[in-house]
Amino acid sequence: MMGLERVLVTGGAGFIGSCMVRRLVAAGRRVVTVDLLTYAGRPASLGSALDAPNHALERADIRDGAAMRRILAEGRPEAVIHLAAESHVDRSIDAPMDFVTTNVEGTAALLAATTGYWRDLPAPEREAFRFLHVSTDEVYGSLGDGDAGAFTEASPCRPNSPYAASKAASDHFARAWHRTFGLPVLTSHGSNSYGPRQMPEKLVPVAILAALEGRPIPVYGDGRHVRDWLFVEDHVHALESIVERGEPGGVYNVGAGAGTTNLDLVRAICARMDELVPDSPWCPHADLVTLVPDRPGHDRRYALDSGRVRRELGWRPAVDLDEGLGRTVRWYLENRRWWQEIRAGGFEDRRRQGLGAG
Repeated sequence: MMGLERVLVTGGAGFIGSCMVRRLVAAGRRVVTVDLLTYAGRPASLGSALDAPNHALERADIRDGAAMRRILAEGRPEAVIHLAAESHVDRSIDAPMDFVTTNVEGTAALLAATTGYWRDLPAPEREAFRFLHVSTDEVYGSLGDGDAGAFTEASPCRPNSPYAASKAASDHFARAWHRTFGLPVLTSHGSNSYGPRQMPEKLVPVAILAALEGRPIPVYGDGRHVRDWLFVEDHVHALESIVERGEPGGVYNVGAGAGTTNLDLVRAICARMDELVPDSPWCPHADLVTLVPDRPGHDRRYALDSGRVRRELGWRPAVDLDEGLGRTVRWYLENRRWWQEIRAGGFEDRRRQGLGAG
């Protein structure tokens, strides 16, 4: 990262966060990971970065202003990349207030602590400082089957799930902190990320592990819900580009342009399983695909116009869906200890509302 040697990453032991931390640490940056280490925060996901001399892991709650002020003062970051969030739609249906406290109250508390730290910086460091708030395409709501086009940064927020509403609210707080207090905030809206080390409650790992074990692979409704699938390494590359060169106050949509239905996605995963585990008694694995009742408020289609981040920052996705799924399936097959330890800790990769692409 040009000019940024010290970075604080919240949620850095999570799926996207750990990929971000590994990238920064490998580049020689000094990184502080802040993570409460709830069910989705896994130190093992940090890999070799966990014990690297240029990395420190702080177990802390972003809602704890005193803790965040201490960590900021000690680490003296030149940028904060804010990824800490409750992120699974199904869980937000079951326990919406958890999403309000973490995603809304937590973001506001972090913004407040960061503003105090930023104001005390020497003028050149204050000018260069950046706060990247990482959000989701789900804040825009849903496109219908017949709708053309894609969401732009100017599209209105019309969230349909408690998760999406909590992220939309946190977006508004981030904007308000920039406009009212001058904090140099940037906001990104990413499409559905997938890849290695994703918690086994999300659609891609759910499908992989169910196929591996010969269980029904659940797909919501008619399976025709469309998502834009973004490989996690491409996502963190975009985030790096935004925090390096983005315009304070700017909003950037990050999508791969790889829209596909959930049913087609799961069938593609099954085809990969057929290739990689040809002696499985459950080949062809697509026979395991099972349509289940739809979840409440399930958005029909997401699509992002990521023209701004491509034009202004020169970002392009490097991994297409076919390659990304192949790399992901292989990782879960070759790293069984990672997800088996999660299960051994009592995690259940199913939800009362069903399993989907939230």
